[in-house]
Amino acid sequence: MTSRSFGFIARLLLMTLVALGAIGGGGQRAVAQAADCATGGGDATSGGEATPSEAATPDSGASPVAGGGGDGIDIAFIPKSVSNPYFVSSLAGAEEAAGETGGTVRQVGPDDANAAGQVQFIQTVTQEGPQAIAVSANDPNALAPSLQEARSQGIKVVSFDSDVAPEARDVFINTADSEGIGRTQIQIIARQIGCEGEIAVLSAASTATNQNAWIEFMKDELTRPGYENVTLVEVVYGEDSSQISYDKTIELLTAYPDLKGIVSPTTVGIAAAAQALEAEGRTDVALTGLGLPNDMRAYVESGTVKEFALWNPVDLYYLTYYAAAALVNGEMTGAPGDTFSAGRLGSYTVGEGGVVLLGPPFIFDANNVADFDF
Repeated sequence: MTSRSFGFIARLLLMTLVALGAIGGGGQRAVAQAADCATGGGDATSGGEATPSEAATPDSGASPVAGGGGDGIDIAFIPKSVSNPYFVSSLAGAEEAAGETGGTVRQVGPDDANAAGQVQFIQTVTQEGPQAIAVSANDPNALAPSLQEARSQGIKVVSFDSDVAPEARDVFINTADSEGIGRTQIQIIARQIGCEGEIAVLSAASTATNQNAWIEFMKDELTRPGYENVTLVEVVYGEDSSQISYDKTIELLTAYPDLKGIVSPTTVGIAAAAQALEAEGRTDVALTGLGLPNDMRAYVESGTVKEFALWNPVDLYYLTYYAAAALVNGEMTGAPGDTFSAGRLGSYTVGEGGVVLLGPPFIFDANNVADFDF
């Protein structure tokens, strides 16, 4: 992503603080409809849909500022996979934060989403001695020993997107409330299939912390009154590979000829599933999950996908950088109740377990998907 492209995103997000209040009529409608199947389930999600303004200032009364406190830092990001567009494009958020504070940022990691590859990069980066490491884990426990070694050398460790074992990091920057993410996806798919029929989940890796947490809340949502006729037939794993996710979608369509819907809580998986549905001409199967607007726009315009959800991943990287800087500069320790400034996103407070929430999930549909560029 070029600096010019990112500048457009930043300006757009700032403008939508006001504009999406009007555009979001479609988004607010989507949230209200998403709970239709669950009787009395209008409050099923903990936060509902977020507009950029809501996600930008999670602490009541906080005002966005041009930059955070303290000096910039040297931080290395190690995502699940450096070939995943979600992580590639989102690095612009950390680069923006580093530019505001005079810091440096780089992103390295395995080409494929696997824990062994991440461990190797963690060990290599640790030898280089950055002030902080930020990691999105493919496996929470497999990465722990190498991250603990990094911490023993004075390097601050921030997990983001997908957590590691708590003893292996200082704070975890969570995308949104896991309960809200999980329940929202079930609400969307169930409503789209008329609260009746078979559904399946196409996840990423079976060990992914965030995916598994969301799926547990999906399953719990299905136990609520109103979902009696919705059946989860199988959870399959695409390993965050476009080809594997595509193949798994085809397998689901073959194994369950009466399948009515697929939920894919992974940006790689939902795009691959949409491609498979179009290739097979399966207009009778609904699809939702977590996707990038740029990846999903064509599928929304074609009608293959009616709605999908996500947070702003550029802001996730931006917030992760500022959290790491606050740790390095001694502005916080990561203890519950600690607060820190996150530039244009305002002030944040560390929650229980050292968790910081970016904000509630945002629902994209035909009314707003063209307004975003990431």
